[in-house]
Amino acid sequence: MGAKKKKIEIHTENEEKGKQKKTSKKIDSGKKDKEKTDDPLKVMEARLESMEQESKDSHDRFLRVSAEFENYKKRAAREMNDFRKFANESFAKAMLYVVDNLDRAIESSSDDNHSNSSVVEGVNMTLKEILKIFGQFGVKPFESLGKIFDPAVHQAVMQEESDDHPEKTILTELEKGYMIHDRLLRPAMVVVSKRTDSQNQEKQAQEE
Repeated sequence: MGAKKKKIEIHTENEEKGKQKKTSKKIDSGKKDKEKTDDPLKVMEARLESMEQESKDSHDRFLRVSAEFENYKKRAAREMNDFRKFANESFAKAMLYVVDNLDRAIESSSDDNHSNSSVVEGVNMTLKEILKIFGQFGVKPFESLGKIFDPAVHQAVMQEESDDHPEKTILTELEKGYMIHDRLLRPAMVVVSKRTDSQNQEKQAQEE
C-alpha cells in the first residue's frame, strides 16, 4: 500500500509540474503577443492609415456635395430664367385674340371705300403698339405663307388642290402663328395644298 501511495504522489507531482510549465509557456507567449501588438510604431502606423482613409472619404463626400450644389444652382438659375421668360405666356396668348380682331378690322376696312381713314389709322397704330410690346417680351409672329407644312408649328384646317405649288405647301394663313422666345405660343392655322387628280394619275403612271 505504501509503494502505491508513493507512486501516486510522484505522479501527481509530475502532472503539477507539467501544468505549471504549460501555464508559464502560455503566459510567456501572451506577453510576447502583447509586446507585438503594443508596438508603438505599428500602432501609430495603423492610426495614420485609418486617419488617411477617413480624410479621403471626407474629401470624396465634400466633392460630391459640392458637385450636387453646383448642379442645384445651375438648375435653379435655369428655372428662374425660364420663369422670367415665360411668366407672361398666358396673358400674351389671351391678347392674341385682340390682335387678330384688330388685324381683321384693318383688312376689312381696306376693302371698304366708305371707311373712316382716321379710325383705320388709329386701329393700325394700336396694333403696332401691341406688337411692339409683344416684342419686348419675346412674343413675335412667324411667317407661314408659301412654306412647307410643319406639324410642329402649323395647324392645317383644310386642303386645297393646286397645280402651281408642291404638295403640302401653305396656300393661305387663316390665323398667324406666334412664338414666345424659343417656344411655340400658338400654331398658325393654315390651308395646305394637295395634288390634283391629274398629278395623282401622273404619279401612278410613273410608279408603274
